[in-house]
Amino acid sequence: MSVRSDVDLLGENWSRLRAALYPLARAPSHAAWNQAEIADLLADCDTRMPAAVLVGLVPRPEGVRVLLTVRHAALRHHGGQISFPGGRIESDDADPVAAAVREAGEEIGLVPRDIAPLGYLDPFVTVTGFHVWPVVARVATDHVARIDPNEVDELFEVPLGFLLDAANARAVAAEWRGRRRHLIEFNWGPYRIWGATAAMLVNLRTRLEGRSDGE
Repeated sequence: MSVRSDVDLLGENWSRLRAALYPLARAPSHAAWNQAEIADLLADCDTRMPAAVLVGLVPRPEGVRVLLTVRHAALRHHGGQISFPGGRIESDDADPVAAAVREAGEEIGLVPRDIAPLGYLDPFVTVTGFHVWPVVARVATDHVARIDPNEVDELFEVPLGFLLDAANARAVAAEWRGRRRHLIEFNWGPYRIWGATAAMLVNLRTRLEGRSDGE
């Protein structure tokens, strides 16, 4: 695995990352970038539940880390899978950013002062009917995490450099519901990062590379 420096990945003062994201002033309203890939799976879904996740980046002395959770195995949606903190956008959330910050507080105990939102990735839709806005944010190095055991089994960090290295994104093909699907997965120690979470990480990389197709 080749690991690039944080300056190479993000630019001085994270300027490269900010430039690659959609601005916070307005959540992107275009169609989800993976819409075509799973359109047939959404045919019976009349409405899609709006949701937001927090792509939390922690600047550690040894390099930037990405916050990820192992969801509680008994949860109705994506139980036992690795994901970003997040969930449904509630009626009293001002926007997806507010929802992502609130959910991060509820799931892993982050307080708003420890979260500095930077911008949005492209919207994403899931096979379970969620329309997700990923919110990228810088998380204070000295934050204190307190996981809610009813929602999260484990909180861990993965080096950003590992996740942004295309060589570590393994393509997996599978037959599902009558069609050959293409998935991406990352394997970090005992953790298999796949599905929507892996796809959003690929979207982050492609945006940093100046592309927006998510491929």
